[in-house]
Amino acid sequence: MRVQPDDTSPNAPAVRPRGWLRATIVATLALGFVGAAVGFIGFLSQLRGVEIKPARNADGIVVLTGGSSRVSDAMELLAGGYGKRLLISGVHPTNAASDISRTLPDNHSLLRCCVDLDRSAVNTRSNAAETRRWVKDRGFKSLIVVTSNYHMPRAIVELSHAMPDIELIPFAVVGEKWRDEPWWTSGATFRLLLSEYAKYVAAEVRVRLADIGIEVLPDDQPAGSTAPRRPATAQAN
Repeated sequence: MRVQPDDTSPNAPAVRPRGWLRATIVATLALGFVGAAVGFIGFLSQLRGVEIKPARNADGIVVLTGGSSRVSDAMELLAGGYGKRLLISGVHPTNAASDISRTLPDNHSLLRCCVDLDRSAVNTRSNAAETRRWVKDRGFKSLIVVTSNYHMPRAIVELSHAMPDIELIPFAVVGEKWRDEPWWTSGATFRLLLSEYAKYVAAEVRVRLADIGIEVLPDDQPAGSTAPRRPATAQAN
Protein backbone atom coordinates (compact mmCIF):
# COMPACT_ATOMS: atom_id res chain seq x y z
CA MET A 1 0.00 0.00 0.00
CA ARG A 2 1.37 3.41 -1.06
CA VAL A 3 1.63 6.03 1.68
CA GLN A 4 0.66 9.60 0.74
CA PRO A 5 3.11 12.31 1.86
CA ASP A 6 2.08 14.10 5.02
CA ASP A 7 1.39 17.84 4.50
CA THR A 8 2.60 18.41 8.02
CA SER A 9 6.06 17.09 7.25
CA PRO A 10 8.93 19.53 7.93
CA ASN A 11 9.45 20.17 4.21
CA ALA A 12 5.89 21.26 3.37
CA PRO A 13 5.74 24.59 5.28
CA ALA A 14 9.12 25.67 3.88
CA VAL A 15 8.00 25.33 0.25
CA ARG A 16 5.05 27.71 0.54
CA PRO A 17 6.94 30.67 2.07
CA ARG A 18 9.70 30.34 -0.50
CA GLY A 19 7.13 30.43 -3.33
CA TRP A 20 5.33 33.40 -1.79
CA LEU A 21 8.59 35.29 -1.33
CA ARG A 22 9.61 34.60 -4.92
CA ALA A 23 6.26 35.86 -6.22
CA THR A 24 6.51 38.99 -4.07
CA ILE A 25 10.00 39.78 -5.36
CA VAL A 26 8.94 39.26 -9.00
CA ALA A 27 5.84 41.43 -8.54
CA THR A 28 7.87 44.19 -6.85
CA LEU A 29 10.47 44.18 -9.63
CA ALA A 30 7.73 44.25 -12.27
CA LEU A 31 6.00 47.19 -10.61
CA GLY A 32 9.33 48.99 -10.27
CA PHE A 33 10.08 48.45 -13.95
CA VAL A 34 6.64 49.72 -14.98
CA GLY A 35 6.99 52.75 -12.70
CA ALA A 36 10.42 53.56 -14.13
CA ALA A 37 9.12 53.19 -17.69
CA VAL A 38 6.16 55.48 -17.02
CA GLY A 39 8.47 58.00 -15.34
CA PHE A 40 10.86 57.88 -18.31
CA ILE A 41 7.99 58.56 -20.70
CA GLY A 42 6.92 61.49 -18.51
CA PHE A 43 10.50 62.79 -18.56
CA LEU A 44 10.64 62.56 -22.36
CA SER A 45 7.35 64.46 -22.63
CA GLN A 46 9.05 67.48 -21.01
CA LEU A 47 11.74 67.67 -23.70
CA ARG A 48 11.15 70.18 -26.47
CA GLY A 49 11.99 69.16 -30.00
CA VAL A 50 12.30 72.69 -31.35
CA GLU A 51 13.77 75.89 -29.99
CA ILE A 52 11.17 78.48 -28.96
CA LYS A 53 12.16 82.02 -28.07
CA PRO A 54 11.11 83.13 -24.57
CA ALA A 55 7.65 84.65 -24.42
CA ARG A 56 8.96 87.60 -22.42
CA ASN A 57 12.14 89.33 -21.33
CA ALA A 58 13.81 88.73 -17.96
CA ASP A 59 16.22 90.58 -15.69
CA GLY A 60 19.06 88.19 -16.45
CA ILE A 61 20.09 85.15 -18.47
CA VAL A 62 22.09 82.15 -17.26
CA VAL A 63 23.59 79.49 -19.51
CA LEU A 64 24.83 76.21 -18.08
CA THR A 65 27.84 75.07 -20.08
CA GLY A 66 28.23 71.51 -21.32
CA GLY A 67 26.40 71.16 -24.61
CA SER A 68 26.97 72.38 -28.12
CA SER A 69 25.68 75.87 -29.04
CA ARG A 70 24.39 76.68 -25.54
CA VAL A 71 26.63 79.72 -25.11
CA SER A 72 26.07 81.06 -28.63
CA ASP A 73 22.30 80.74 -28.21
CA ALA A 74 22.49 82.55 -24.87
CA MET A 75 24.52 85.33 -26.48
CA GLU A 76 21.86 85.69 -29.17
CA LEU A 77 19.23 86.15 -26.47
CA LEU A 78 21.38 88.78 -24.76
CA ALA A 79 21.93 90.59 -28.07
CA GLY A 80 18.19 90.46 -28.67
CA GLY A 81 17.51 92.29 -25.40
CA TYR A 82 15.92 89.36 -23.59
CA GLY A 83 18.02 90.09 -20.49
CA LYS A 84 20.26 92.80 -19.03
CA ARG A 85 23.23 90.55 -18.25
CA LEU A 86 24.36 87.00 -18.95
CA LEU A 87 26.03 84.55 -16.57
CA ILE A 88 28.01 81.74 -18.18
CA SER A 89 28.13 79.13 -15.42
CA GLY A 90 30.60 76.24 -15.44
CA VAL A 91 33.46 77.86 -17.37
CA HIS A 92 36.69 75.86 -17.10
CA PRO A 93 39.10 77.56 -14.66
CA THR A 94 41.79 77.88 -17.34
CA ASN A 95 39.49 79.59 -19.83
CA ALA A 96 39.59 83.38 -20.05
CA ALA A 97 37.06 85.75 -21.58
CA SER A 98 39.37 86.02 -24.59
CA ASP A 99 38.97 82.27 -25.21
CA ILE A 100 35.21 82.67 -25.33
CA SER A 101 35.42 85.77 -27.51
CA ARG A 102 37.36 83.83 -30.14
CA THR A 103 34.44 81.45 -30.50
CA LEU A 104 31.96 84.35 -30.63
CA PRO A 105 33.64 86.94 -32.85
CA ASP A 106 30.42 88.91 -33.43
CA ASN A 107 29.78 89.56 -29.73
CA HIS A 108 32.98 91.17 -28.43
CA SER A 109 31.22 94.31 -27.16
CA LEU A 110 28.59 92.29 -25.29
CA LEU A 111 31.25 90.08 -23.72
CA ARG A 112 33.05 93.16 -22.40
CA CYS A 113 30.01 94.93 -21.00
CA CYS A 114 27.34 92.46 -20.07
CA VAL A 115 28.72 88.94 -19.47
CA ASP A 116 29.92 87.39 -16.21
CA LEU A 117 31.87 84.13 -15.97
CA ASP A 118 31.42 81.55 -13.22
CA ARG A 119 34.39 79.20 -12.93
CA SER A 120 33.35 77.56 -9.65
CA ALA A 121 30.48 75.30 -10.75
CA VAL A 122 31.34 71.70 -11.61
CA ASN A 123 27.83 70.20 -11.84
CA THR A 124 24.19 71.23 -12.07
CA ARG A 125 23.76 71.68 -8.34
CA SER A 126 26.74 73.99 -8.05
CA ASN A 127 25.51 75.80 -11.18
CA ALA A 128 22.37 76.57 -9.18
CA ALA A 129 24.33 77.71 -6.12
CA GLU A 130 26.54 80.06 -8.12
CA THR A 131 23.56 81.39 -10.06
CA ARG A 132 21.78 82.13 -6.79
CA ARG A 133 24.74 84.25 -5.62
CA TRP A 134 24.84 86.09 -8.94
CA VAL A 135 21.10 86.78 -8.95
CA LYS A 136 21.20 88.01 -5.35
CA ASP A 137 24.16 90.32 -6.03
CA ARG A 138 22.39 91.79 -9.06
CA GLY A 139 18.98 92.06 -7.43
CA PHE A 140 17.32 90.15 -10.26
CA LYS A 141 13.80 88.73 -9.92
CA SER A 142 13.50 86.80 -13.18
CA LEU A 143 15.90 84.63 -15.15
CA ILE A 144 16.01 82.96 -18.55
CA VAL A 145 17.65 79.54 -18.22
CA VAL A 146 19.58 78.26 -21.24
CA THR A 147 20.68 74.64 -21.42
CA SER A 148 20.13 71.56 -23.59
CA ASN A 149 16.59 70.21 -23.84
CA TYR A 150 17.50 66.91 -22.16
CA HIS A 151 19.18 68.76 -19.28
CA MET A 152 16.44 71.36 -18.74
CA PRO A 153 14.16 69.33 -16.38
CA ARG A 154 17.00 68.70 -13.90
CA ALA A 155 18.31 72.25 -14.24
CA ILE A 156 14.88 73.67 -13.37
CA VAL A 157 14.61 71.34 -10.36
CA GLU A 158 17.96 72.50 -8.99
CA LEU A 159 17.47 76.20 -9.79
CA SER A 160 13.92 76.26 -8.41
CA HIS A 161 15.16 74.70 -5.17
CA ALA A 162 18.04 77.16 -4.89
CA MET A 163 15.92 80.21 -5.82
CA PRO A 164 12.24 79.50 -5.04
CA ASP A 165 11.28 83.19 -5.30
CA ILE A 166 12.90 83.79 -8.72
CA GLU A 167 10.84 83.42 -11.89
CA LEU A 168 12.55 80.95 -14.22
CA ILE A 169 11.92 81.05 -17.98
CA PRO A 170 13.38 78.02 -19.78
CA PHE A 171 15.01 78.23 -23.19
CA ALA A 172 15.84 74.68 -24.28
CA VAL A 173 18.66 74.29 -26.81
CA VAL A 174 18.00 71.50 -29.31
CA GLY A 175 21.16 69.89 -30.67
CA GLU A 176 21.71 68.97 -34.30
CA LYS A 177 21.67 65.24 -33.61
CA TRP A 178 18.31 65.58 -31.87
CA ARG A 179 16.87 67.38 -34.90
CA ASP A 180 18.48 65.11 -37.49
CA GLU A 181 17.35 61.74 -36.17
CA PRO A 182 14.83 60.34 -33.64
CA TRP A 183 16.44 59.70 -30.26
CA TRP A 184 15.34 56.04 -30.21
CA THR A 185 17.40 55.29 -33.33
CA SER A 186 20.67 56.36 -31.70
CA GLY A 187 22.16 54.17 -29.00
CA ALA A 188 24.35 57.01 -27.73
CA THR A 189 21.40 59.40 -27.42
CA PHE A 190 19.27 56.74 -25.73
CA ARG A 191 22.01 56.07 -23.17
CA LEU A 192 22.40 59.81 -22.58
CA LEU A 193 18.66 60.16 -21.95
CA LEU A 194 18.60 57.20 -19.56
CA SER A 195 21.55 58.64 -17.65
CA GLU A 196 19.96 62.08 -17.51
CA TYR A 197 16.64 60.59 -16.37
CA ALA A 198 18.39 58.81 -13.49
CA LYS A 199 20.08 62.07 -12.47
CA TYR A 200 16.78 63.91 -12.75
CA VAL A 201 15.03 61.40 -10.48
CA ALA A 202 17.90 61.60 -7.96
CA ALA A 203 17.65 65.41 -7.95
CA GLU A 204 13.87 65.29 -7.47
CA VAL A 205 14.20 62.86 -4.54
CA ARG A 206 16.95 64.91 -2.88
CA VAL A 207 15.01 68.17 -3.27
CA ARG A 208 11.78 66.67 -1.92
CA LEU A 209 13.65 65.25 1.06
CA ALA A 210 15.23 68.65 1.65
CA ASP A 211 11.77 70.25 1.60
CA ILE A 212 10.76 68.12 4.58
CA GLY A 213 14.00 68.80 6.43
CA ILE A 214 16.12 65.82 5.39
CA GLU A 215 19.39 67.04 3.84
CA VAL A 216 21.15 64.32 1.86
CA LEU A 217 23.98 66.75 1.09
CA PRO A 218 24.32 70.20 2.67
CA ASP A 219 23.94 73.16 0.32
CA ASP A 220 27.55 74.18 0.91
CA GLN A 221 28.79 70.67 -0.01
CA PRO A 222 27.55 70.04 -3.56
CA ALA A 223 27.95 66.64 -5.10
CA GLY A 224 31.34 66.31 -6.71
CA SER A 225 32.88 69.15 -4.69
CA THR A 226 35.63 66.89 -3.36
CA ALA A 227 36.55 65.64 -6.82
CA PRO A 228 39.36 67.18 -8.86
CA ARG A 229 38.37 70.24 -10.86
CA ARG A 230 37.07 69.51 -14.32
CA PRO A 231 35.01 71.42 -16.86
CA ALA A 232 31.24 71.16 -16.76
CA THR A 233 30.48 68.94 -19.71
CA ALA A 234 27.43 67.29 -21.19
CA GLN A 235 28.25 64.25 -19.04
CA ALA A 236 28.54 66.34 -15.88
CA ASN A 237 25.50 68.39 -16.77
